[in-house]
Amino acid sequence: MPKHPKHLGEIQNQRNKNKQKLSKFAPGKVTLQVLGTGTKGAPRSLYVFSDQSRYLFNCGEGTQRLAHELKLKLAKLEHIFITHPSWQNIGGLPGITLTMQDVGVPSVNIHGPTGLQELFHAAKKFVILKNMDISFAESNPKELFEDNVLKVQYVALKRHLEALPNEFPEDEHMDDIDISHGNQLGMNEDEKVDETTATGKHKRSKSISSYLSEDNSSTSSDTSSNSSTTRSNDFNNSFCVTKDKGISMCYVCRLQPRPGALCLEKCVALGVPPGPLLGKLKSGEDVTLQDGRVVESKQVCEPDDPGPIFIVVDCPTEEYISSLIDNDVFKKYQKFAENDEDAASVVVHFTPKRVMDDPRYQSWMKSFLTSTQHLILNETNTCMGSIAVHRIQHKLNMIHPKIFPLLGDNGTKVADEEILKHDKSHKSDGNKELNVLSADTLTAIHLRPRKGLDRSEEIRLKPKEYINETLCIEGFSTALHDVESNVQISKYDEMVKEYPKVLFLGTGSCIPNKTRNTSGIILETGKEQRILLDCGEGTYGQIVRFFGKSKCDEVLSSLKAVYISHIHADHHIGLIGVLQNRRRALKHLNMEHEPVILLAPIQLYSWLSFYDHFFERIKDEYEFVSNSDLLYTGHRLNNITYDRIIQKLNMQEISTCFVKHCPNAFGIAFSLEDGSKITYSGDTMPCNDLTILGRNSDLLIHEATMEDDLEHEALIKMHSTTTQAIEIGKKMEAKYILLTHFSQRYAKLPRFNENFADNVGIAFDNMQVRMDDLPSLPHFNSALRLMFAEHYDEMEQKAMKRQLRNEKENESNLEKHKILKTQ
Repeated sequence: MPKHPKHLGEIQNQRNKNKQKLSKFAPGKVTLQVLGTGTKGAPRSLYVFSDQSRYLFNCGEGTQRLAHELKLKLAKLEHIFITHPSWQNIGGLPGITLTMQDVGVPSVNIHGPTGLQELFHAAKKFVILKNMDISFAESNPKELFEDNVLKVQYVALKRHLEALPNEFPEDEHMDDIDISHGNQLGMNEDEKVDETTATGKHKRSKSISSYLSEDNSSTSSDTSSNSSTTRSNDFNNSFCVTKDKGISMCYVCRLQPRPGALCLEKCVALGVPPGPLLGKLKSGEDVTLQDGRVVESKQVCEPDDPGPIFIVVDCPTEEYISSLIDNDVFKKYQKFAENDEDAASVVVHFTPKRVMDDPRYQSWMKSFLTSTQHLILNETNTCMGSIAVHRIQHKLNMIHPKIFPLLGDNGTKVADEEILKHDKSHKSDGNKELNVLSADTLTAIHLRPRKGLDRSEEIRLKPKEYINETLCIEGFSTALHDVESNVQISKYDEMVKEYPKVLFLGTGSCIPNKTRNTSGIILETGKEQRILLDCGEGTYGQIVRFFGKSKCDEVLSSLKAVYISHIHADHHIGLIGVLQNRRRALKHLNMEHEPVILLAPIQLYSWLSFYDHFFERIKDEYEFVSNSDLLYTGHRLNNITYDRIIQKLNMQEISTCFVKHCPNAFGIAFSLEDGSKITYSGDTMPCNDLTILGRNSDLLIHEATMEDDLEHEALIKMHSTTTQAIEIGKKMEAKYILLTHFSQRYAKLPRFNENFADNVGIAFDNMQVRMDDLPSLPHFNSALRLMFAEHYDEMEQKAMKRQLRNEKENESNLEKHKILKTQ
């Protein structure tokens, strides 16, 4: 849970004191550990931790969720190094910085190609960092970064345009990029972000200062205007280097030297008494004993550790290979290093497989010593990194195998004694000339002390254990039998209508946890017709995890529309990843490219425009429709466009309304061709307009962030309690209500109350329901409560303590009131 703001200052001060105390010494333990393997749907990220501080190399979407599950302490993370400014490397930065702020991190330094700081400036509407400072290193190849743990040399690779053509369109025509994104369907002229010429050809009409300063429009002084212009020019120049020239930053990292450890046994043998002489010997001084004998430091200390070297390389396309192999910096650490200490111990490759397979790249790898380990973090790996999602799905699958199917992700190995034995002895992946290492999550290489490769902590699934521990719960077998009797799964399934179908990809709020990702729902209206409702960080990974790596491309290719309810990060930060991977899916399946319909608040447009213009091309992946043009009080979208959209989505009608959350937050109702109606609240407190919009819905999907006891907190944050959500469903006369968007407090299960009627269900990640499945959901509640009994009892105890505390406060306030009244 996030730290209370009043405690953040104390926490930050204490951490700064501890840091200053340790900064005088080189750490005794330093390990490289794989966080994200880079496989399809997973981030690619390397965690470097010492007994003092932490470092992260690349931060793709989903990094913060993995770090949370694996209990890697983000509170000690001080530096983030980015190689190439693509979404697969930076997509997790907004989320991880918000999480770091919540746990009290005072500051973080980001290293990488020029312009990364502007990502945060452009995202300031939804990435609000009030209690943490972010600084950006210049990453100048002529300078070093150095602290008490590492020395880092920056090595910039540049794109050579005469090389082979790129595979993906976002890398093409970088010198002719404009900022006119996807057709802006139905927008009024005052809503459009870009202008066009009379011929319809897009032009660069909007300056970068208007992208980055639109939130500061109230500042009208000449000084502010001049500053904005200067910032604009500097920013445009910096991105000419970053995007047009295609800088990819590599890092040569050397651990700081560490004096050899003092051997007490040798000291005793030589007669050195306890006391200050030991300290002098440890610090490298020779000492004279009382009997006149001189004891040299080297006699009682282990050899000094000069600091091993590891290199982080990212060669995004074949166009960068020439810059890589011609760079003299790397040659200092290869076969012909001046001394053994300068030869690289490890090279970490973020480079894609197709580039690594290039003979030139292979030759470059062979220029290192045969003892150099090459750790690969790309799509050739298979592990997606999470045990928790498989664990809970195996448990829920026991309740209903159709509604909670086992996940399609089979890339994470299942625990087996023979497999584990093989893995522990497995040092290389069969390349005789190169020491190449594939990676699973938590693959480690110990640099100090030099223990080398360690696969003992790599994650493994234990399905039998998950099932057995659930069956051992007292009363669960009986509850499971009751579910089977009431639902009659095998017989009932034959009569169920296949569409519409709803798949929950993320049912948590704000920050993802082990079992609930941030918001994301797929509404399947017919065969090969899908709509994505909200798109929190890691949504693409959830699609891969549910459907599997082979089928996910088919699912993405059938995605016809994306709806974003509001611009809080947990509802849209995964959109860029989904758009990029949908394009790749269409290409892989040899299907005609067709943009998705993007229904969203107009405020999202400037963020997407910014990203396209200065990072990667995404403008061709969507057609933008403002949510405000679909208000139930009166559509402003022209009829031809509207009719085309509803036909494409298998709909009779689509309407929106403003809801009570943040400015420009929306709810939406879909009336399908088969006559059914589905309403989605997005984030909101109880809202009358939503009640009107969703009147007579067959299904209401409503947020239920808080339990009833926390109604005051829900009011402050403009969310709903479980009972408030259920009451909205009753008022709109919805047939069924599904609750979602639960606070982190309810990682597994919300608290039930008497308002949970027989038409109310609870949403879980990776839960798939058809309309005819909805009557079954309330029958699961007893089994769910037993399945998560420990978690549920803990929530009940917290609620009881909260109630007692409130009663004491009320009594105290009443006494004070009486005293004041008598005075």
